[in-house]
Amino acid sequence: MGLQDLIVTPFYFAILLMLAYIIRPAVTSPQTKPYFIPGLLGKFVGALALGLIYQFYYGGGDTFTFHTHGSRWIWQAFIDSPLTGLKLLLSPAGTYDGGIYQYSSKIWMYRDEASLFVIKITAFFDLFTGATYSATALFFATFAFSGHWAMFSVFQKMYPHRTKHLAIACLFIPSVVFWGSGILKDTITLAALCWMTYALLRMTIFNKVTLINLFLILFMGWMIFAIKIYILLCFLIAASVFLYFQYISAIRNPLFKIALAPLLITIFLGGGWLAMEKIAAEDSRYALDNIAQTAMVTAYDIRYGWGARHGDNSGYTLGELDGSIGSLIKLAPQGVIVTLFRPWPWEIKNPLMLLAALESLILLITTIYIFTRKNRFPIFSLLKHPILIFCLSFAVLFAFAVGVSTYNFGTLMRYKIPVMPFYALFLVLLSNRPNPLAK
Repeated sequence: MGLQDLIVTPFYFAILLMLAYIIRPAVTSPQTKPYFIPGLLGKFVGALALGLIYQFYYGGGDTFTFHTHGSRWIWQAFIDSPLTGLKLLLSPAGTYDGGIYQYSSKIWMYRDEASLFVIKITAFFDLFTGATYSATALFFATFAFSGHWAMFSVFQKMYPHRTKHLAIACLFIPSVVFWGSGILKDTITLAALCWMTYALLRMTIFNKVTLINLFLILFMGWMIFAIKIYILLCFLIAASVFLYFQYISAIRNPLFKIALAPLLITIFLGGGWLAMEKIAAEDSRYALDNIAQTAMVTAYDIRYGWGARHGDNSGYTLGELDGSIGSLIKLAPQGVIVTLFRPWPWEIKNPLMLLAALESLILLITTIYIFTRKNRFPIFSLLKHPILIFCLSFAVLFAFAVGVSTYNFGTLMRYKIPVMPFYALFLVLLSNRPNPLAK
């Protein structure tokens, strides 16, 4: 970031903020209106702070790989020749011929499909900002906010008496604001995940089966698929379980419920399984036969490869992975705990880990309080409330997935942000009083 950022970014900051004020009446209610502008400003601050931290604390990193050593070369191609720029923008990863070599050869992650997808999105925004890093980051923050606001809005309509706490869960978790606002893969995938959740609940809870909602699920699902397939797989599992309990709980007659249960299992759980198999077939690393091996390779590469190469001292271990499903299952409880509640205070190695540890400690204390208070309810009551099942199943499944496949707190702080709003929503809805699950 440099002088150009100081000139261009304030202009787009003002434009985007003005547009937010214009559209606010159409997307807010009297209850949600107070959170709209603060939520957006929080994302703006998070996006800009991320760039500053990466530049002055880390001295580089993924966000500059996507922009400085990525999208800026596509923007330069457009400046030199719009046709060349368009060809570069539309070319698949690893394409160096056709007059684009002088640009594509300078893009660090040009051979990686997922990274190039993010680079192309960044390049699209660069066309408006003149490849100004911080201004482009504001567009990422705006997209991120749109997803979080959509999810907040749909939950708020279901639980209007919990508006403040829902706003905290969806909009103001510090780690999500920081890691989920700037030019990173995680910003796009989490925003898309929030949009998919919004559309799913609109179609099921509010019976709004519209082309717009169907488009949102397909388009946002495609974006996640292009960047991080495992997020989509976790969502499909949670959504399938949610759909089963949502429709089985709507059947009041016990005999009909028993009779239709196998059919609903086949439709929703079986359909979800087939969808997962189809998606995993596009990347053999996530096929059921290979997923344990993928987790082991990823964990050890981050712990002993990436961490060692970058002098990182924030690694952790849960035990030995041997590439088998059994070793994954054995470490599952530890994987969930490390994602949700660690690092512990004695594991802190740097200022960012201190902030992560404080957030995790607050989450742990809140969890203990909710589950141990006097008017707690039996855990089997969850089966009567599909929304809680959805939030909890996604949070636990994803926490397990990243916890056992990361082995580095620095990386985990970023990877785990999809867990945070869903687990926080689960706690908010669980803490309803006097009836914990009443709307």
